[in-house]
Amino acid sequence: MQPEKKLFTFDEIKQKLVNYCVYQDRCHAEVEQKMREFVLIPEAKEEIILYLLKENYLNEERFTRSYIRGKFYIKNWGKTKIKIHLKQKGIIEKLITKCFDEIDNGDYLSIIEKIYENYFSKQKGLREYQKKSKTIKYLLSRGFEYENILQVIEN
Repeated sequence: MQPEKKLFTFDEIKQKLVNYCVYQDRCHAEVEQKMREFVLIPEAKEEIILYLLKENYLNEERFTRSYIRGKFYIKNWGKTKIKIHLKQKGIIEKLITKCFDEIDNGDYLSIIEKIYENYFSKQKGLREYQKKSKTIKYLLSRGFEYENILQVIEN
């Protein structure tokens, strides 16, 4: 049995969603997901979304840029993995590509190098080519592109 949804006024719901967007940059999909917690007619949902957009609480480009920065500089994800996760959140390809300028190319390659050296050095009891192969697979799973990984290894 589903717990009964607590009822709020339209203004209370609007304020809750403003707070939700102020706390952290959000995308449309996240806001719509949050709206499902409340009992709202479609017109009310539209009005709230338009209000959030007009007041710049909800900004898809700002969300995409901060998501890319966070996932790369904090979690050390590669561009491929970031792109997949953004697409799952309903962000369009064109916007994702445009926002990838948030990642400095030098930083990108140095992160690959740092992860490569770190992971490679932890491999015990394997031959050199096995360690290299395993490390490349690991970097691919982190979302880094094969060309960039090879570029780092060859330098």
